[in-house]
Amino acid sequence: MPTSETWSNPLRAEHDKRLPRIAGPSGMVLFGITGDLARRKLLPAIYDLANRGLLPAGFTLVGFGRREWSKQDFEDYVLEAVRAGARTAFNEHVWARLAEGLHFVRGNFDDDAAFDRLAATLTELDSTRGTGANWAFYLSIPPESFSNVCHQLQRTGMAEGHGDSWRRVVIEKPFGHNQDSARELNEVVNAVFPEEAVFRIDHYLGKETVQNILALRFANQMFEPLLNAHYVDHVQITMAEDIGLGGRAGYYDGIGAARDVIQNHLIQLLALVAMDEPVSFSPRELQNEKVKVLRATSPITPFSETTARGQYTAGWQGSEQVVGLREEEGFDPESQTETYAAMTLGIQSRRWAGVPFYLRTGKRLGRRVTEIAIVFKEAPHQPFGALDTASLGENAMVIRVQPDEGMLMRFGSKVPGSTMEVRDVNMDFSYSEVFTEQSPEAYERLILDALLDQSSLFPTNEEVELSWAILDPILEYWAHHGSPDEYPAGTWGPRSADDMLARDGRTWRRP
Repeated sequence: MPTSETWSNPLRAEHDKRLPRIAGPSGMVLFGITGDLARRKLLPAIYDLANRGLLPAGFTLVGFGRREWSKQDFEDYVLEAVRAGARTAFNEHVWARLAEGLHFVRGNFDDDAAFDRLAATLTELDSTRGTGANWAFYLSIPPESFSNVCHQLQRTGMAEGHGDSWRRVVIEKPFGHNQDSARELNEVVNAVFPEEAVFRIDHYLGKETVQNILALRFANQMFEPLLNAHYVDHVQITMAEDIGLGGRAGYYDGIGAARDVIQNHLIQLLALVAMDEPVSFSPRELQNEKVKVLRATSPITPFSETTARGQYTAGWQGSEQVVGLREEEGFDPESQTETYAAMTLGIQSRRWAGVPFYLRTGKRLGRRVTEIAIVFKEAPHQPFGALDTASLGENAMVIRVQPDEGMLMRFGSKVPGSTMEVRDVNMDFSYSEVFTEQSPEAYERLILDALLDQSSLFPTNEEVELSWAILDPILEYWAHHGSPDEYPAGTWGPRSADDMLARDGRTWRRP
């Protein structure tokens, strides 16, 4: 029977200072195994964790789905996904050990007999694979199926650990479509799993540069004293995509950019930038500080001036001519769903009162980039002539989340010469240039944390409900006032978004 020692491979965990913790005896049941997320992200991440020596030797993955697959069919499917998406080099020995623990159970979510077979399979695997009766149930499925799956896990006793064993549930977004539905989903899940056993995935929180926000702020004396209303003029948080809807038109219609990105990713980034220093980085202390910030955050009115939304039209994406949203296959041409959303939020706290936080996201924008730009106020007095600083802009600290992960500082410097001319210059830190280690992929970090019971990077139910409370008033306003403005593909959004900042005498940063 396999032991809990790590798998032998050239990337052993004890030499990897990025992810040094090794999961104990455990297994995972993956619902939604045939979905796009599982194929592109989850299965490659599990292999990469195994290849890096971070999973126990007896780690077992059970897929649950409607396919009539044998064990060999399932192994072939996982192998194809691993070869296509794994970041680490393929290792036959590691794959052979991982394949031993691959099992598939056929069934539907409302099929009692299928879940009975699943329960019997887990009991057998506890004996043969040494999983210690520790199981994580990964729900990579639509929210409307949560209730069925949770009920079945409760009915069969799979949701309850015995003795020292544990059971956890990992949930993919979306977490509802407004605050009421999010609260209902939380009640459904918490009726079966206690909150400490619930891990809600926001893959952005697993990115190395997002976690580096905490290091930049709280490990360095030079930054934290400046991050407050005395020095900061405003903050811009941007997630821009250069792709269109592609094959997601059916999913995306009725959801839109604000629900898809701002409610989770961007509001979480806001919380990390704006939170006060936690007593420690334990999950409870970190989550408490984020909750305090979210409780103090609200949208700024009037929404006709402080928000903007749009839909992309045909245009040029680089050298490629692309169709507009209404020509995308499967999208309702009468839909009012936005592909661009921008809004102004304020934080009513001593640290941030009066500092607007501008959040924006969109598809078919100028380039793919996610960044946080902290823009500072002008110096209260400048002993320079007007022409001396004509080329000087505002100081800024820009945290690049993706791509080209790193940080940029923009400040003024004298131009060489006999005259006093001050011009903007950049000081640029790049992860890829400074560190030789490759950053772990977000899902690797999050899957490992769920197996290790490290919940710092997972939003709590209170965080989810508070983020909806921030967004709901804007969505309600949009539902009853006007329509999305149009913007050509390849540009940076509708004119109304530029007007939104221009009213405050500001402009969007062009990444």
